[in-house]
Amino acid sequence: MRTQPVVCSLDSSPKSPRVLIEYCTGCRWGLRAAWMAQELLVTFEKELGEVALRPGSESGVFNVWVDSQQVWNRKESHRFPELKEIKRAVRDIVEPEKSLGHSDK
Repeated sequence: MRTQPVVCSLDSSPKSPRVLIEYCTGCRWGLRAAWMAQELLVTFEKELGEVALRPGSESGVFNVWVDSQQVWNRKESHRFPELKEIKRAVRDIVEPEKSLGHSDK
């Protein structure tokens, strides 16, 4: 008995709100970006429409956007964000009343 193939439809229009994490591939920051994306998906499972990872074309880049609003730029900040900083920035845009528990402290 043959099973039916599973068909997955990729919608070309991004779901909003959308978080985009752009990272430097040469610096090997993909795992850090993926970890941060996973944490955001767990924290904002009902609030976010999409979290995307984008390999950066510029050396040393680590940027985070919520829709069209940039909430982190590593080159301007001269450091990586703490996860709670990104969670707060995302929360303040997508669900300002949401409690982040220990990340709010």
